Amino acid sequence: MPVRKFHSVDDMTPAVVSRPFAPENLRLAIALSRTCLALDRSKLRPGVYKHRSVEEAGEARRRWERG
Repeated sequence: MPVRKFHSVDDMTPAVVSRPFAPENLRLAIALSRTCLALDRSKLRPGVYKHRSVEEAGEARRRWERG
């Protein structure tokens, strides 16, 4: 996706406005919710992880990537 620069807001293309209560709005909301859930990072435990070796850190990363 290319980056576009604008000198003012007037140069920007207007956003698409949908009708209120249109059936497509619900489909868009569900798709957005699914995307947000897929991007959820709460699977990560907060904090700093210390490992005794690079191999141990690599193994911890592989376990995390498998889920």
